[in-house]
Amino acid sequence: MTIKFTTNEIRYIALFESMTGATVKDCLVDEENGKLTFLVKNGDMGLAIGKRGSTVTKVQKTVDKGVEVIEHSDDQVEFLSNLMAPAKLRSIRVLQKENGEKIATVEADSRNKRTAIGKGGQNIERARILAKRQHNISNIVIK
Repeated sequence: MTIKFTTNEIRYIALFESMTGATVKDCLVDEENGKLTFLVKNGDMGLAIGKRGSTVTKVQKTVDKGVEVIEHSDDQVEFLSNLMAPAKLRSIRVLQKENGEKIATVEADSRNKRTAIGKGGQNIERARILAKRQHNISNIVIK
C-alpha cells in the first residue's frame, strides 16, 4: 500500500530527515492540536530523538509545533504497542475477519486506557490512522 503525502507532509519529512538523519516512514500533521507525528524506521529512534531529546527539541523549535516520534515495526503487535506508548497495555490481539478486515483489541487498566485514548481521543485517532496505513488494521478497540 502506497501512502500519498501532501506537500506539507513532504516538507516536514524532508526537514525532519535532514535534521535528524532518521528515515521517516510516515508523517501525520495535526494542525488542530499543533502536533507532528513522525513514524521512523525501526532502529532510528536514537537518531530521531538525540542525546537527552536534543534533536527532537531542535526540530520542535524549527517547526513551532509539538513533535512526536514513534518507531515502526513490521510486527503488528509490537507496532501497536509502540503507537500506544507510554500507555502500559495488558494485551494486544489482532483478529482477521473472513472478509480480510483486521481489528485490533487492546486491553489496559483505566489509567492506561485514558493515556491510550488521549485528550479528546487524539491519541487513539492517530493510532487508528497509522495502523490502517502501515498494517491495514481497520480499527483499534480499547477494552
